[in-house]
Amino acid sequence: MTSKDTKKAVLVGTILEEEVVLSLGELCRASRLSAERVIELAEEGVVEPIGRSPESWQFRGVSLRRIRCAQRLKQDLGVNTAGVALVLDLLEELEELRTRLGRFES
Repeated sequence: MTSKDTKKAVLVGTILEEEVVLSLGELCRASRLSAERVIELAEEGVVEPIGRSPESWQFRGVSLRRIRCAQRLKQDLGVNTAGVALVLDLLEELEELRTRLGRFES
């Protein structure tokens, strides 16, 4: 196989650490959602903003992961926004319980 035959794969993504803080605008750009949609997700409990009003809101890095998961739940399964918030909370609780269980099994 020559170098011309070699295909290159390009991966594009965003990696955020838990400690990262995003403004509303930054979260909108990273999630490709409008501010109105992010505000709706915050009102339903999908993401938890820090601050008093949308103009001053900040979000932890985990908010982007939750929004992306929320988008998949809505698109793939037709789950409404309130249902998405519940599913995400239950998934996080399940992950926490598995982590605790793993400590006992070690």
